[in-house]
Amino acid sequence: MVLDRRTRVSGLIHEARQDLAYRPRIRYGPRRARLPRQAVPVVVLVLVAALTTGVVVVTQLPEQTGETVALRQPVTRQPLREQAPAVQPTQTPPPAVAPLTSIRRPNLFVVAAKPLRPAVVAKIAQVAGVRAVERADAAEVGMDGKRVQTLGVNPSTFRAYTPKPTARSDRLWRNVSAGEVAVSFVLGNDGGLSLGRSVTTAGRSLRVGAYATMGMGGIDAVVSRQTARALGIPENNALVISAPKADSAKLRRALLRILPRGSQVATINPVLAVPRRTTWSAGAFMTAPQIKTALTAAIGKLGRPYVWGAEGPDTFDCSGLVQWAYAQAGIRVPRVTHQQFVSGPQIPLAQAQPGDLLFWRHDPTNPGYVSHVAIYWGNGKMLHAPRTGDVVKIVPVSTRNFAGAVRISPGVAARVR
Repeated sequence: MVLDRRTRVSGLIHEARQDLAYRPRIRYGPRRARLPRQAVPVVVLVLVAALTTGVVVVTQLPEQTGETVALRQPVTRQPLREQAPAVQPTQTPPPAVAPLTSIRRPNLFVVAAKPLRPAVVAKIAQVAGVRAVERADAAEVGMDGKRVQTLGVNPSTFRAYTPKPTARSDRLWRNVSAGEVAVSFVLGNDGGLSLGRSVTTAGRSLRVGAYATMGMGGIDAVVSRQTARALGIPENNALVISAPKADSAKLRRALLRILPRGSQVATINPVLAVPRRTTWSAGAFMTAPQIKTALTAAIGKLGRPYVWGAEGPDTFDCSGLVQWAYAQAGIRVPRVTHQQFVSGPQIPLAQAQPGDLLFWRHDPTNPGYVSHVAIYWGNGKMLHAPRTGDVVKIVPVSTRNFAGAVRISPGVAARVR
């Protein structure tokens, strides 16, 4: 049981109130009035109905039993040249991708509204405990009507900061270098962005070349920096930092003193130095009336369609349904699945009560990633929003790829960002 997270986690997430590991909030282009979540964002990608002729395969990676990366095959050197106009900004072959030589565990993610000056990046690299810094480009991009947090990266160097199944796939990074987009397994599988499908923006075409989770929370798509330039994503406004032996909370505070005003620093794989706690007070959890209200709200949405990224009141994704239902009881729950997973203590499934949350790790590209959530209904049943093409429903609890059960603590949940 992980009943010791309250002291360790709550202090850290209190400091990371704008945690971009979960949802980068960067906009680009001319300032506009705030759009509703379902509206079209500044840069819009519209799906082309036709599929590519590539064959969808699942590649088993060497020495990684059970870990897979789904890719579109074959990969061509000029995959977009026959489409006019294409995302490819020039007609030169894409840069070669360097082989993987090491794996770096990312611990912090930084994003700013403007490009980070080289002097600032150099200063960050010199902070005690920082082992490596990787520059990237970050923005929210529209894909198939969905608002997708997207990174522009150097495939040769960024791959070292991703989970092993993703990092080790040479084909995946060649796809990205060639001008294709790699999307998370959740966005692809649950969100309906099928492999090999094409999306367009401002007359440019972009193919979904791989499903691959990057291990950075709300980051659901990655393109090459060359492609990012063509899409208009801001340059050098993000950093991925590896600091495996530094206390993440202290390092985060140090970085905020260096970074420009308004920059945001997220924790990824945080290193915590706070002593463990194993007890919770009786008042740390929801009351019976609050639980009843949340369950009543959730059951009232039976039959409503699943839409990736939707937060209600008429359509939902899995974590959006949880957030909306608990909000009706006055409980502030974070937005995405892996945030909700740390919103209270883990409990044995056998001890689950109605209103507890159940979680799964269904993502084969990152087996440790928590990718789905449901509300425990009682008597072995759960209520959830499954995936694109399905609706909110009550079904028997499945233990396949089960990650754990969590009892929501309103005080902890309210501080997760």
